[in-house]
Amino acid sequence: MNKKQHLLFSIFSLLLFAGTMNSQEKTSHPKNEFRGVWIATVVNIDWPKTNTDNVEKEKADYLELLETYKKLNFNAVIVQIRSVGDALYPTALAPWSRFLTGKEGVPPDPYYDALAWMIEEAHNKGFEFHAWMNPYRATFDLNKEILSPAHDVFQHPEWMIEYGDKIYYNPALPEVQEQLTKIVKEVVDTYDIDAIHFDDYFYPYAVPGKVFNDTDSFNKYGSGLTLDDWRRKNVSDFIHTISTTIKASKPWVQFGISPFGVWRNKSVDPKGSDTQTTSTNYDDLYADPALWMNQNWIDYIAPQLYWSMDNPRASYSKLVQWWAENSNNTPIYIGHAAYKIKADADKSWDIATEIPTQIDFLREFKNINGSAYFSAKSFNGKNYDVARLLEENQYKYPALPVAVPNLKRNITVVPTVNKFAKNSAAYTFSIQSPLDTKVRYMVVYGAKHLSKINTNDATQIIDKIAVHAINNEITFSIPAQKMKPYKACAVTFIDYAANESAPTVINLK
Repeated sequence: MNKKQHLLFSIFSLLLFAGTMNSQEKTSHPKNEFRGVWIATVVNIDWPKTNTDNVEKEKADYLELLETYKKLNFNAVIVQIRSVGDALYPTALAPWSRFLTGKEGVPPDPYYDALAWMIEEAHNKGFEFHAWMNPYRATFDLNKEILSPAHDVFQHPEWMIEYGDKIYYNPALPEVQEQLTKIVKEVVDTYDIDAIHFDDYFYPYAVPGKVFNDTDSFNKYGSGLTLDDWRRKNVSDFIHTISTTIKASKPWVQFGISPFGVWRNKSVDPKGSDTQTTSTNYDDLYADPALWMNQNWIDYIAPQLYWSMDNPRASYSKLVQWWAENSNNTPIYIGHAAYKIKADADKSWDIATEIPTQIDFLREFKNINGSAYFSAKSFNGKNYDVARLLEENQYKYPALPVAVPNLKRNITVVPTVNKFAKNSAAYTFSIQSPLDTKVRYMVVYGAKHLSKINTNDATQIIDKIAVHAINNEITFSIPAQKMKPYKACAVTFIDYAANESAPTVINLK
């Protein structure tokens, strides 16, 4: 490609981008939509399939999960890297997870950094990687014999509260908050993640007949607050600290939380939802997502709306509307109960169209920007009928994740094509690596004619390629079979905050 051609393409691209960048509205196939799946590692729910699998099988099974969700046009994996005071990565702050290696505190054999490997493979497939942590849960049961001597239960028993059949970190203790913050900071500093993700486990769900014994801490740190307000303050202070810690280290790394689906019931608070759940975030888990959104401490929220459309006690449709009306400029990704398909007392989940209907409904709300599904095994090797409906309808075309809200910006750099070549096997592109912008992906769009390129049209997305620059040049190939239907294509950059550049258009004739 000569300089004159490149100049003409760039001018055309900028005009095209200016004319379409604000035109996107809610459609049946949105171009920007978060599509995530939770990959649970605790008690080997999703991955590894058993804690005795060898490393080769672990890796093969993880890649199979990525392939399954790549085919479904998902774009994010939410992988549980710390579930019970353990870690799926090397650290002095926690022992290796027994769910990965079979025995807590023992590294993989042959050795590998599972987290670094999972991140790289996810990025290579075009997924964002959200590192999911359970900060407060220290054990999954009361069997201390299976714990490593390095576990905090032994190292810092004064931090722990036994409640029901588990042990928890005491959220009230400054030392606990400091330790948990160190753990988050280490992962953010060390690994190329896209987000830190917490789920709904803050103060534990109530266990009948049991008392969460934090009386001594309340007497010491209560400062005149009621017990409930003090507990909520402990959690909110921690959320604020984690938010500022992440952004101070890597501003583009998101902080997302997936709380229980009900903030408060309307029977208790007129601002609450028209629901009748026995537990709520505010009153039982001492979590206040409304405050976190108001204070801009989180980049997205993914409430777990694990009910059917018209459930009488907690209606999915009513809750979607409540969260949409109370989002406070925070993107909402709805958490879906894929695990309930054909496995719940509510027989609505026996109907294959339940989740597709939920997706169609949430897309009616402009400030709801996507979905997440619990859990990964739900569409991997089962529920083919539902997966097929998604693949042929709601998720027929790819989508790009929503940009980090507080870091939305125009990327001034436009891809410069150093070289383009094609043969019967592949179309190969060489792009100049930008010097002043950290880019994670390139997106390639295709159309039948130069004038038909529209980078706001999800149906035109051909591929999303992870950037691996060598000598300031990004080179990648796309199979010719995939490119043959098109006479023109466009390429864009996606930066680390998921912002997209203006396109450069290439005549493929």
